[in-house]
Amino acid sequence: MAWELMNEPRCTSDPSGRTIQAWITEMASYVKSIDGNHLLEAGLEGFYGQASPQRKSSNPAFDVGTDFIANNLIPDIDFATVHSYPDQWVSSSDEQTQISFLNNWLSTHIEDAQNILHKPVFFAEFGKSYKDPNYSSYQRDELFSTVYSHIYSSAKSGGAAAGGLFWQLLADGMDSYRDGYEIVLSENTSTESLITQQAHRLYQIRKIFAQLRNIEKWKKAREIRRAQWLGKNKGKGVGN
Repeated sequence: MAWELMNEPRCTSDPSGRTIQAWITEMASYVKSIDGNHLLEAGLEGFYGQASPQRKSSNPAFDVGTDFIANNLIPDIDFATVHSYPDQWVSSSDEQTQISFLNNWLSTHIEDAQNILHKPVFFAEFGKSYKDPNYSSYQRDELFSTVYSHIYSSAKSGGAAAGGLFWQLLADGMDSYRDGYEIVLSENTSTESLITQQAHRLYQIRKIFAQLRNIEKWKKAREIRRAQWLGKNKGKGVGN
């Protein structure tokens, strides 16, 4: 579907964002010159920068030299990406504060993708580690439900949210890849149920929009046929 320039690019030595902006501009143009048949995204986590100072309060308390608005406005970038790890970014906060942070994080990025970027936004990574202090599966499911709810609400109205990928899905026997965030479906049945439900809901939305597109295509085809018929029969008597 798409190329990614780099996973989670950062440049902490230049908090102004100019270095990352120049790098994305150069590399995006280069990739598109090689392959214009695939989409392209930068791999950003979604932190706000100098282009939207009013949004910087939505960031966790660090600056990594990226800019969600400016970086994704680069013409060769086709869609925006956002990562969501409140258990890492605001780790000293309690569970409800982390969920509150997440709700605001999701809402602002969907809104800005819709109204400023005019591009889809893909929630490319999110999760909660079972290594967190006082972890429970309920907390992980609450995070998944929060992310999925925002995506579904946007998608069903034709909004900017285009989907989401949690970190990370493993199959049985892949123990060497475990990092605390992994989902093994046979071991995480409540989370598996949420994933299945979300996939079904988004599939139903896709079917509805596909039907609407087919109706529009039919209407346009009918208009073309009518225009062709009128042009062919212009000046001829029709009827008795």
